[in-house]
Amino acid sequence: MSTSVRARKLAFDRDTMWVELDDGRSLGVPLAWFPRLMRASAAQRENYRIGHSGNGLHWDELDEDISVEGLLAGRTDETRAGSQAA
Repeated sequence: MSTSVRARKLAFDRDTMWVELDDGRSLGVPLAWFPRLMRASAAQRENYRIGHSGNGLHWDELDEDISVEGLLAGRTDETRAGSQAA
């Protein structure tokens, strides 16, 4: 699956990461899908960068990388034990 939709910015509430996309949609993703983000402080979550292509979301301090394409496909953190790809 290839997508041309790009992330513009992120926001967080207690349980959800909100990804604002350049096509006007907002995607709500449960933090429970990404344990590193769920355990992180609010300041650590806010210390992200969006890759040049707009598809990659990166948290250097947390060693977390998430793709917009993966989020749109419903994929969770595939590095944790026992996880299954969607």
